[in-house]
Amino acid sequence: MPIATQIQSSDMPRALPRANDGRQCPVCADTFIAAEGSTLEADGHVCYLWSCETCGYGFVTRHDIKRYACN
Repeated sequence: MPIATQIQSSDMPRALPRANDGRQCPVCADTFIAAEGSTLEADGHVCYLWSCETCGYGFVTRHDIKRYACN
């Protein structure tokens, strides 16, 4: 019984980047992969701690989580 195989090219186009892809350090322009830490605040915000491994610069981003009500 013959086996059919499909070989995919390694030159496949990359999907469009997401909104948070490519976050860069504002000081040295090194790329961040993931936040160093995160916290969930009582008011429904999530804070992320970012720190650059290259230059040591650190900052915090704060994001609002939308709450959805079920009917």
